[in-house]
Amino acid sequence: MCRLKKILLAAIAVLVNFSLYAQQGDGNAGIQQANQMVKSYFSTGTTLLYSIGAIVGLVGAVKVYGKWNSGDQDTSKVAASWFGSCIFLVVVATVLKSFFGV
Repeated sequence: MCRLKKILLAAIAVLVNFSLYAQQGDGNAGIQQANQMVKSYFSTGTTLLYSIGAIVGLVGAVKVYGKWNSGDQDTSKVAASWFGSCIFLVVVATVLKSFFGV
């Protein structure tokens, strides 16, 4: 019985050692893989930002048109804010794309 316990303990020690060795990977390779994954999402992300900018622009155009036709005094203020938000989205998408070198 004592010999069986020793063999079982040795087998557990070997398995623990292998599991620890398997968990230790090359950190540099992991960082490179994460970098490639993030870069692969940027084209989709910039397209999404451009799409959101287009939708915000269309909604803003309809809102400004409605205010303009009703004769509101703050039409220029609303137009400037909507135009600024569209420009901001486009600039953010472009700056992020160039910042990360994608």
